[in-house]
Amino acid sequence: MSRGSVNKFKDQAERKCLVSQISSPKEGLIRFVTSPDGIVVPDILEKLPGRGYYITADRKVLEEAVKLNVFNRGAKAQVSIPADLINEIDRQLARRVVDLVSIARKAGKAVTGFEKVKSWLAEGRAKILLQASDGSERGKGKLWTPEGGRFFGCLTSQELGLAFGRGHAIHSALSSGGLSERVVHEAARLRGLREAN
Repeated sequence: MSRGSVNKFKDQAERKCLVSQISSPKEGLIRFVTSPDGIVVPDILEKLPGRGYYITADRKVLEEAVKLNVFNRGAKAQVSIPADLINEIDRQLARRVVDLVSIARKAGKAVTGFEKVKSWLAEGRAKILLQASDGSERGKGKLWTPEGGRFFGCLTSQELGLAFGRGHAIHSALSSGGLSERVVHEAARLRGLREAN
């Protein structure tokens, strides 16, 4: 087995959601840590030091976590919850998706614009279709999810535009590869916060 194959499947670890008490893969959860001054901090990149505790990446579950203050149980101490915690998680996840799409664009792995995206879809180059949540449904309906690929509509046109150095963008596509897998992971978590279940 090649080194790349080992890395590809290295992190199948599961964690238990503090609200549902169900164990699931870490990729569908948000990690939190407690700052030295006792404040709950979302650890979107999962790199902050300290004891981590997890909650499902879903707005309703996060709202329940705040309401019930399950963070005390996760931290095993009394903690303070910032008033804008859920909005901050949303902001950080959106920024993460935008940054990853921007890196993919710079690597030649992402395009924007209706005709370019349609061409990538027709050629089978596209593995992820991203469309702005506030774009025209009529225009978005003319494109399709890549066969065996994924669709996400959780970014606004302004956010998607940031990834391409524009004021706004409605349609974009990414080709396959490691960056695309990371976009899928982060966009799935963002979708949990933004799309009603």
